[in-house]
Amino acid sequence: MSNNKTTSEIIADESESLEKAVIDLVRDKGLKIMTVESCTGGMVVSRLVNVPGASDVLECSLVTYCDEAKAKLLNVNPDTLSKYTAVSAETAEEMVKGPAVWNADVIIGVTGYASPCEDDSKSGLVYIACNVCGDITVKEFKFSGSREEVRKAAATQALILAKSCIYGHFSK
Repeated sequence: MSNNKTTSEIIADESESLEKAVIDLVRDKGLKIMTVESCTGGMVVSRLVNVPGASDVLECSLVTYCDEAKAKLLNVNPDTLSKYTAVSAETAEEMVKGPAVWNADVIIGVTGYASPCEDDSKSGLVYIACNVCGDITVKEFKFSGSREEVRKAAATQALILAKSCIYGHFSK
């Protein structure tokens, strides 16, 4: 399930304001949204709050960069972090399951290696998860480019995934 698009291709895919499309879709469905981010450091929520009226649907955002924050704030099981690491499909899934104390129907989670890494094969490896009313999707991506380019591409793909998952949930 790896997606090997270049950073330029990902950004070129953005024909409309993804953040506006996501906010409008969440509003139209009567939902609340939140983000739980690691390697993107808040880029996803930053894009969402650029949309006027985002406060109507944006519940909150948490940047959980270290394992302890993922465990304490998102209820990621320490055994998951130990066995699979913070950058794994398993951790991404638990990130979007864990913050159930928040009143959000849509939770977007991002964890990865923005680059550079000691193990170069891991540079740009990102897992993005989306939980829409309990339906969870996790995707693996491998982005190339600088640290900033990887983070921007991950934020864009997170919004694309959220939009797709919301449509998917409501078209069942």
